[in-house]
Amino acid sequence: MSLTLYYHPLSSYCWKVLTALYESGAAFEKRFINLGDPADRAELAAAWPLAKFPVIRDHARKRDLAESSIIIEYLDRYWAGPRPMISGDWEQALQTRFWDRVFDNHIHGPMQQIVLDRLRGTNLDLTRERGTITAAYRLLEDHLASGPWVTGAQFSMADCAAAPALFYAAVIEPIPGELGRVGAYLERLVTRPSFARVIEEAKPHFSLFPFAAQIPARFRPS
Repeated sequence: MSLTLYYHPLSSYCWKVLTALYESGAAFEKRFINLGDPADRAELAAAWPLAKFPVIRDHARKRDLAESSIIIEYLDRYWAGPRPMISGDWEQALQTRFWDRVFDNHIHGPMQQIVLDRLRGTNLDLTRERGTITAAYRLLEDHLASGPWVTGAQFSMADCAAAPALFYAAVIEPIPGELGRVGAYLERLVTRPSFARVIEEAKPHFSLFPFAAQIPARFRPS
């Protein structure tokens, strides 16, 4: 196997890369990393000294890459599927990268702060983080008037970023009912085969998620 993904099945950024991998159809193996296990952490740190996942190892090129967006760009260059994750058109590619940053910084980031607060039991005032998520929902609602996916007709890296960010964020900070486009977009994401597979593989581990009781019943293990 030429590619190895160092990952955790509940990691939202790993979900982002897994979605891109399943879209591409590239063959790869998964290496489950338990950061609480010193040996696992050391193995991950050998590939990426900051010891954060996802990390992908390209055995053929003897290269390790970290950071979800960079990994997807790399896959698009060397392990491209039938549809590119980043358009060859400069303007379209710019929009893809812009929305990738919106999802990672303004939905993904605040969502993770809320999850960490629950895990640590610190009970911080996270009104600002929740407000950022809601503001990003409203920004997305206006933007989605242009097509079914973030950059229009074609599924892209931006949608790979949106899928885990919106899935987890909507559990923690529900999408307001009046934002119908955002709700419909999330439904398109969770029913897309690549991301539906990611969710299915994560189901056995959802009990470890601190907001597990709020996950919609259809996504919980049967």
